Amino acid sequence: MMKKSNLSRIALMIGTLALAFGFLVTNAVAAGPGTVTTTITAVGKKNTSPPVITKDNVQLFLNKERTQVADLNHGEKLYLAVLIDDSLDSEIAGQWSDLKAFFAAQPDTTYISVAYARNGSAMLAQDFTNDHQLAAKALRIPVGGGALSSPYLALLDLMKRWPSSPDRRSILLISSGIDYFRGDFGIRSPDLDSTISRAQKQNINIWTIYAPDAGHRGRGFFLAFRAQSNLSELSDQTGAESYYLGTSEPVNLKPYFDELSTHLSNQYLLTFKASGGAKGRFEHVRVVPTELPYVEFLVAPQAFLPAVQ
Repeated sequence: MMKKSNLSRIALMIGTLALAFGFLVTNAVAAGPGTVTTTITAVGKKNTSPPVITKDNVQLFLNKERTQVADLNHGEKLYLAVLIDDSLDSEIAGQWSDLKAFFAAQPDTTYISVAYARNGSAMLAQDFTNDHQLAAKALRIPVGGGALSSPYLALLDLMKRWPSSPDRRSILLISSGIDYFRGDFGIRSPDLDSTISRAQKQNINIWTIYAPDAGHRGRGFFLAFRAQSNLSELSDQTGAESYYLGTSEPVNLKPYFDELSTHLSNQYLLTFKASGGAKGRFEHVRVVPTELPYVEFLVAPQAFLPAVQ
């Protein structure tokens, strides 16, 4: 009986060590050198919540070649930076009650910060906190016409000061999309590409909501339409969505906030092994669902492959 008991204990110890070793290996693959992590957002039919996604439901293609998924997890913790363009028309503040309700509806694992885009910088009003009432207190009326700025320079400033993190990261930008600093009032902002590249490199989704600014030049249809196109491209290229309906003041932002809440609650961190060579490089990425009808993924079309020495 003593021998059988000892053998059982040894077998149990071996099994436990094997499980532990397997867990460590899995996490080493997910976080070790030569690995890339990108955030995917699962979207159900008519923007409803899809079923739970597993690694078997995902196919990853890197430059059209099928690539093995090393890890897929729900990524419970989220850092959400809300960046409000200070040049917006002051009437947008009438929508802040719905924005506060959006804050309150987020889980405790969501850390929210609030900043204002002014003079090409992101002016921090509240650092990341999971006290969502505290974050809501940082909301105020935008300055308006006296705060001409560039949302893209402000985004770059915000992302440069954002420390690296293995968790999900998103920015909600509420802006007209007009670059008063370096834009030519009707053409593509020269800082749009660098903003997109930085977000892709840091795995940050940038969700955008269009709202008109207080300047008279921002009321022109062509300029507003072009600015919306810039915002849409910014979101598409960072694995997010852009929200707008015409070029006038949004009647109600609540449907946008509701949809965004659904998207944020259905995000996953996908990890795969890849080498960016000696210097690192961007590569085309495509992620498609398998055996999941009416489900699609929002994902940045490029991922940065880090240098491997």
